[in-house]
Amino acid sequence: MDKYSYGLMCDFYELTMANGYLKFGLKDRICYFDVFFRTVPDGGGFAITCGLEQVAEYIQKLKFSDADIEYLRSKNMFAEEFLEYLRGFKFHGDIWAMPEGTPVFPNEPVMTVRARAIEAQLIETYVLTTLNHQSLIATKASRIVRAADGRAIFEFGARRAHGPQAATLGARAAFIGGAKGSSCTYTDYLYQTNAVGTMAHSWIQMFDGELTAFKRYCELYPNGALLLVDTYNVLSSGIPNAIRAFNEVLLPKGIRPRGIRLDSGDIAYQSKKARKMLDDAGYSDAKIFASNSLDEYLIRDLVFQGAKVDFFGVGERLITSKSSPVFDGVYKLSAIEVNGKIVPKIKISENLGKITNPHFKKLYRLYDKENGKAIADLITVYDEVVSDEQYDLFDPAAIWKRKHVTNYVKKELPVPIFQKGKLVYQLPKIAEIQKYCSDQLDTLWDEVTRFENPHNYYVDLSQKLWDIKNQMIEHKKI
Repeated sequence: MDKYSYGLMCDFYELTMANGYLKFGLKDRICYFDVFFRTVPDGGGFAITCGLEQVAEYIQKLKFSDADIEYLRSKNMFAEEFLEYLRGFKFHGDIWAMPEGTPVFPNEPVMTVRARAIEAQLIETYVLTTLNHQSLIATKASRIVRAADGRAIFEFGARRAHGPQAATLGARAAFIGGAKGSSCTYTDYLYQTNAVGTMAHSWIQMFDGELTAFKRYCELYPNGALLLVDTYNVLSSGIPNAIRAFNEVLLPKGIRPRGIRLDSGDIAYQSKKARKMLDDAGYSDAKIFASNSLDEYLIRDLVFQGAKVDFFGVGERLITSKSSPVFDGVYKLSAIEVNGKIVPKIKISENLGKITNPHFKKLYRLYDKENGKAIADLITVYDEVVSDEQYDLFDPAAIWKRKHVTNYVKKELPVPIFQKGKLVYQLPKIAEIQKYCSDQLDTLWDEVTRFENPHNYYVDLSQKLWDIKNQMIEHKKI
């Protein structure tokens, strides 16, 4: 088996089902699958979609090597015809998806796959693991960035991530969510996300005394002197020694220090004392950087308490989304084609939240023309025409809640990514994605973006789609 196999990066049942599709003559049946999620992490009002670039790379590289085929043959479960099919496997289908950085809401299609049954089935795991992971981290980063109220956030969690790939792509997602940089060097190498970092406590301990360690660092990196001041004692040792190093090494060269970093203790109290000490020493332009197991709630409290912190470094609680570590995206069949006709499919459950929206669909976001704010999202059947002038929205879970909207602009959110197996989407630079994400967040009302009890943003179904869904539920037509 190759060192890394895109073909085998799937759940085993996808292979067993695909083998069955071929055996029973279904391999060429055109299917529609939707990727969507059911709940927003941390009880928030929205999520941020992320990971599309890696899905696109996967689709282009997906194949089964000779070693992959031999491994599957060794399982004694797959027909030779199926194994030969896999040997020449290539994705030929269509994919639509929301651009990365788009705010998204439960139960709306983040991605739709139209492809032959085996092709559509085999990509499920990679698509989900990629979109789920990066959307989770981008969503968490967005929360933390908003809590910082204009102060820069940096992702510092590589050593606590769930492996090297999670560290690398998690840092990418954090940047899209609004982080200004990351400690992960490889992410910067791949995506130009601004690698940042100065020293650890071991640098201080390696020298004979804290002052010596600070002076050596200032000598080595005079234009990047940001000193970690909590190895021994922040107020009685760290900051006085940092000021002395600034005075003795940088000041004679006419260089201003970047600042100091606090990594333990009472950050609010220490930052206020540190600010005064630095100001009194003539370093009012020196910045104060804080780290140490931070999240959006701790940062919000520090801001509320008037902490004199200019930048925050956030580690494990961001890179693992510690408080809400699962993004529950799913990949569900919504339609098939029979004799050229699209036939809707639905999953019915006693758990109302697991009943799916059937059919090949379109998703629109309606924006108020006057203020640019998002009014609601609307899911329709693929062949419906939505008026540009007026529309009657209703809550699909409480149909008596209705709203007549006018003076809006509609935008179809999913865009074509692959057509007939070819990438047709121009993948944007990561800085462009970050800006797009920020711009889209500005279209949401503050009530939607608050942390506790956010406003329930409406994702409505068209009357036609609602009727189809309820008729299928009533007749249990699955």
